[in-house]
Amino acid sequence: MSYPVIDVRKTGRRIRELREQNGMSVKNLQEVFGFTSPQAIYKWQWGQTLPDISNLLVLAKLWHVSVENILVLQD
Repeated sequence: MSYPVIDVRKTGRRIRELREQNGMSVKNLQEVFGFTSPQAIYKWQWGQTLPDISNLLVLAKLWHVSVENILVLQD
């Protein structure tokens, strides 16, 4: 049995696309999350890390999409 695997790089690109489509800067997202630095957001976009589930839920609500619409699965 095979289970879905998240493609971290493609998910990062998707996060960047959604951020840009919604007219948000990295600074805007940094403020939404109350981060002291934008590094976490850049790491998401570069495909180095994924947002945790609570941050994914915030992104989904902010951009009016489902979490599944943010995550990209490997082929």
